[in-house]
Amino acid sequence: MRTGVRTVAIVVAVAAAMSGCSSDDSSTSTGSSNTSTTAAAKVTTSTSPPVTRPDGPASDVSEELTGGTGVFMAAGDPESEKADGYEQHEYAAVGAANSYTAQGELTADGKWTFVPGDSAAYRTRIVVRRPIKAADFKGTVVVEWLNVSGGADADPDWVSAHEEIVRAGDIWVGVSAQQVGVLGGPVLVEAPGGEGIAGKGLINLDPARYGTLTHPGDGYSFDMFTQVARALRAGGDVLGGSTPKRIIAAGESQSAFALTTYANGVQPLTKAFDGFLIHSRGQGGLPLVEPGKSADLAAAIASSVSTIIRTDLGVPVLDVQSESDLLSPLNSYPARQDDSDSFRLWEVAGTAHADAHLIGPTALKGIDCGVPVNNGPLHFVVKAALRALDAWITDGTAPPIAPRLDVTPGSPPAIARTADGIATGGIRTPLVDVPVAELSGAPGPSSAVICLLLGSTKSFTASRLAELYPSKAAYLDAYGKSADEAIKAGFVLQDDRDALMAYADPAGLS
Repeated sequence: MRTGVRTVAIVVAVAAAMSGCSSDDSSTSTGSSNTSTTAAAKVTTSTSPPVTRPDGPASDVSEELTGGTGVFMAAGDPESEKADGYEQHEYAAVGAANSYTAQGELTADGKWTFVPGDSAAYRTRIVVRRPIKAADFKGTVVVEWLNVSGGADADPDWVSAHEEIVRAGDIWVGVSAQQVGVLGGPVLVEAPGGEGIAGKGLINLDPARYGTLTHPGDGYSFDMFTQVARALRAGGDVLGGSTPKRIIAAGESQSAFALTTYANGVQPLTKAFDGFLIHSRGQGGLPLVEPGKSADLAAAIASSVSTIIRTDLGVPVLDVQSESDLLSPLNSYPARQDDSDSFRLWEVAGTAHADAHLIGPTALKGIDCGVPVNNGPLHFVVKAALRALDAWITDGTAPPIAPRLDVTPGSPPAIARTADGIATGGIRTPLVDVPVAELSGAPGPSSAVICLLLGSTKSFTASRLAELYPSKAAYLDAYGKSADEAIKAGFVLQDDRDALMAYADPAGLS
């Protein structure tokens, strides 16, 4: 792949004003929940009728962008873009998009009524990662709403799921949907490595390549996203000559807020997507804003307006939530909803909103949260979620139903934890059921805003390890059995077993 300017942008959705951290309860439970995944894994099937999509304008994606310093993506791990058998291209996406206005209140049931407003011209960009050989494309396009919380376009769902995207033969498309990514603007959380880049926007970072881009404001982002999807559904050169069978919308953190708004208000009008992978949302959606404005996500979080994903959407939605997403500052807990024939909620124990895998080794060197940041298994579950969602769309095989994380009611509520500080309930992996460390979504002692979302990893003492495991062999045997349970339950892929086993850490055992 071609690689361009590289920096580090932590994918977050919190501002300095949201400095309160989640409450935890380490004494409410001393038991383990390592049998809950298999007990709750239930597979059903459903069949949806053919979709009639309303006509509407599509982006012009005929112009490939070249020159300058190459494709820009703020990436914690640029190595993730070097996918064997794949190539990267970048195109302008050009058109005139509508804003939306809401008719009536944005109710908690998500059944919102949007109507198109005024129209404004846009010229943004999309990044396409596709198989070099068109014959290797298997029919699914994953369209990621690029995240701008770090002040520059970032691709967290690609980082989390690219191994699955590549082995499945999918095409990935990243859309610069928001104004901050294109023109620059507010930076919610400054990340190490982002100095001089965050908040600048593509047009200022590389004028030779991106100087002609323009964006009318985040109120138009939703229709821009729709128009890109329509262009992709038509296939052609932008997809290497291929035509897709399925188009999935994906987004993490601030982008998950955006997809919540999109699903509840825009998808019923456009039917542009065949399914949604919503990853680490908060309790509400990204607000609609006036022309020329960027969405104020911090204010949206502080408003405490919660909504579920509407139950009459008509396409599958799989919502993956880390442990730290449930309570403050994102506080998705009030927006929990029941699983249904079109919705699944997967909450993952021992995981953080952003972790060592997502932010990458370069950023880790510049972050001090008082303890090591979370090094959990969330990306393994995201890969399984993407495959499960694709199957749900393709042949009606629904994903397994996951147990919820245990939450102790109160003011505020708290994650229930074992005596070792590990969350109970939720999706389980060997990192939490055969632990050698307290792996948690709770932050370390640092007061830095960025640390609120990075969780923590606290190694067990030698004496505690000796209490848990009589030998290194016993630990590895238990770890392997737990990995197989997670795979059987459907929350980790068999293809990822070796990678999950590599997370085993018997160093403190004899």
